[in-house]
Amino acid sequence: MHRLLALIKAARYLEAENEARDILNLHPTAAVVWQVLGLALTGQGRDALQPLEMAAQLLPNDAGVHNNLGNALGRLGELDEAVASFRRALLLNPDFAEAHNNLGHALLDLGQPGNAAASCCRAIGLRPRYAEAHDNLGCALLELGRFDEAAASHRRALEIEPGFAEAHNNLGLASLELGRVDDALASYRRALDSNPEFAEAHNNLGNALRSVGKLDHAVASYRRALEIKPNFAAAHCNLGIAQRLQGRTAEAQASCRRALEIDPQSTAALMVLADASADRGQFAEAEDLFNRALSIEPESPEACAGIVRLRKMTPSDAAWLARAQRIAGQPLPARQEVPLRYAIGKHFDDVKDFEQAFIHFQRANELTKLRRAKHDRLQLTQVVDRIIQTHDPNWLEESRMDAHESARPVFIVGMLRSGTTLAEQILASHPNVFAAGELTYWNTESAVYQSSTPDSRSDRTLLRKLADDYLRLLQDLSDDALRVVDKMPTNFAFLGLIHAALPGARIIHMQRNPIDTCLSIYFQDFETAVSYANDLEDLAHYYAEYLRIMKHWRSVLPEDAILDVPYEGLVDDQEAWSRKMLEFIGLPWDPRCLDFHETRRAVITASKWQVRQKITSASVLRWRNYEKFLGPLLYLTELDPQGVRCSILAHTRGPFRPDQGDSNE
Repeated sequence: MHRLLALIKAARYLEAENEARDILNLHPTAAVVWQVLGLALTGQGRDALQPLEMAAQLLPNDAGVHNNLGNALGRLGELDEAVASFRRALLLNPDFAEAHNNLGHALLDLGQPGNAAASCCRAIGLRPRYAEAHDNLGCALLELGRFDEAAASHRRALEIEPGFAEAHNNLGLASLELGRVDDALASYRRALDSNPEFAEAHNNLGNALRSVGKLDHAVASYRRALEIKPNFAAAHCNLGIAQRLQGRTAEAQASCRRALEIDPQSTAALMVLADASADRGQFAEAEDLFNRALSIEPESPEACAGIVRLRKMTPSDAAWLARAQRIAGQPLPARQEVPLRYAIGKHFDDVKDFEQAFIHFQRANELTKLRRAKHDRLQLTQVVDRIIQTHDPNWLEESRMDAHESARPVFIVGMLRSGTTLAEQILASHPNVFAAGELTYWNTESAVYQSSTPDSRSDRTLLRKLADDYLRLLQDLSDDALRVVDKMPTNFAFLGLIHAALPGARIIHMQRNPIDTCLSIYFQDFETAVSYANDLEDLAHYYAEYLRIMKHWRSVLPEDAILDVPYEGLVDDQEAWSRKMLEFIGLPWDPRCLDFHETRRAVITASKWQVRQKITSASVLRWRNYEKFLGPLLYLTELDPQGVRCSILAHTRGPFRPDQGDSNE
């Protein structure tokens, strides 16, 4: 018996299994040997249920045997039976800390976080330095929405056991809920330092990277998780989400179908497939997929919310509203309540109950603020000051000498929700235009450029490389289109760098009524964090700083570098402004641009439904419906409406990092 225990302690599980089986062939009622066989199989990741059941039959009053049996049942997903085994162990030994902890873990898996927390607290009371119990308590508190307490529990686990990879991973989850993305990223990376083969931590790292728009890095994390754990359904699904946001719709659909092969009940995968269908304009198919998700999980806030994005809601959608309000009335974590509140707000907006709409949009934004880093107005103002002080015509003239003259790139920029998707869809309807979506190239490369030394920034070979690499990216996306449209709205922050590297590029600057723009941002649930989007005063401040930057660049850059397109003008006279845009980018008129709503292509922004409808003025002066709620925004009407009209934005040498939210309208 001593040898068997020594083999288990040395993790020589196969040898322990073989020797235990040899003994049991001679002594089939040797209860302790059955227990050792169960431990040996568990150590190999194999089913240990049968030997542990034998041990429990032979040793019915042994609390340790019932605890081990509970663990085996839990690994097989037989959670109710696992709970019964742990409770049996505790009847035999009420002070059995491990059984209290394991019971808490099983109760958490059963969706009973309150009871789980009580069991973990009991374990900690019996053994204060029980790292696993502190970690499990943190997980229960996380499910209860007590994020600060959850983070404290995970930190306590790490004080006891600094290399505890699972606790680092779980602290990352709590940090993400608290809006501390940098802390979450650090926690996931520490988890992976402790255990590089920790698939769940790779997956969670991908989620955090995706939340800040680092999609390429997120994809790499998901792929690493899948190398380690090929049948990891959640990682396949998350990979699909990132691929969809990259505009790789077919790959996204393939990833989600793979997730469904592994887990046919994956509502998350069905919802990504629904969004991908909607991206392609297949709205009826998308609604069917959301309804399939609801048939599996009738109380899913995300699936319920998804339906609203597919069409205009009407009073006949009363059944949807009743379901949504019932779900919203339950105690939900913020990450689930938020999309539902935005959806209910849109329903009321569609049916013109504006007061109710604003109540729900406001609730969504207040909840979102709890999970995101606070917008730093002072820092933004200081950065804009630095841009104005340090960027002048001399810098631009010196920088763009010997620049690439390609006229292939076309940039559409402006505030989020300013009409960039509409302009893109019109241009994409021309046979000589390829719409590349929202490329993150300049956001990434500007950071590299800003971090370089002043001498290297003045080196024209660096700008030439930026241009060559970007043109190569466009070539990979389309090898034959005369013009390729990059519709990342926040490229307005990098237009100086873009113009210095590619002075032949055409820039279309979308403008819209400032209050309509800000209100539309406030009403939108963005895929990635937009720090200023959830507070009306932050929105007003950001917009004013945006105007200030634009006014400066108008005084610095060539007048013919950019075409200002008013959203309201485009809506009022689509043909005239469509002709102006085509003339500006050097293409002949094509009447297909008037039928932009019939163009078949993937549109991943929230305007996917709107750009497939004939043009209307419904969004013009929409803010009037909400005027009594918009005090902090109203002063924007006093700003010079021509203040937005600018030439191209010079490069930002300061650390200006515009939020990368998906654009709309």
